[in-house]
Amino acid sequence: MKTLLRILERAGGYRPALYLKIENPPYMALVIEATPEPGPLNLPSISVAHYGEQNGDLMRDPEMCFELSKPPLCGLGLSSFYFRNDYLGVEQYSRYRDGENYVFFSGLYEQHEKFARQWDRNIRDQGFLDAFTDKSIRG
Repeated sequence: MKTLLRILERAGGYRPALYLKIENPPYMALVIEATPEPGPLNLPSISVAHYGEQNGDLMRDPEMCFELSKPPLCGLGLSSFYFRNDYLGVEQYSRYRDGENYVFFSGLYEQHEKFARQWDRNIRDQGFLDAFTDKSIRG
């Protein structure tokens, strides 16, 4: 998740009103935004998504949500808990809260983390870090 963390760093870090939209043709824009609700461990969270359009509706292709954490003596990290792809009709939570209970699906979490690592590499290889400018900061 190094590329996403570097983009966040260039944007001035996490804040509750964070909203970034990085235009990088010919690729779909990359949107990174703070979510209003914390993640399953009550940590700040962000949504990362590419949006397409179908019949006038915005379609996530994909969207993932991550909690931001900074363990002692460690750098900032991202931990996935949600995946959605509207074109495939898929919506998955690998971690969530059900009342006082913390629900964790280890196999699904590992799939999400593996996908997130590959997606982060693709975001880097497609030049989204270089495409980021101050104009990408919308909130």
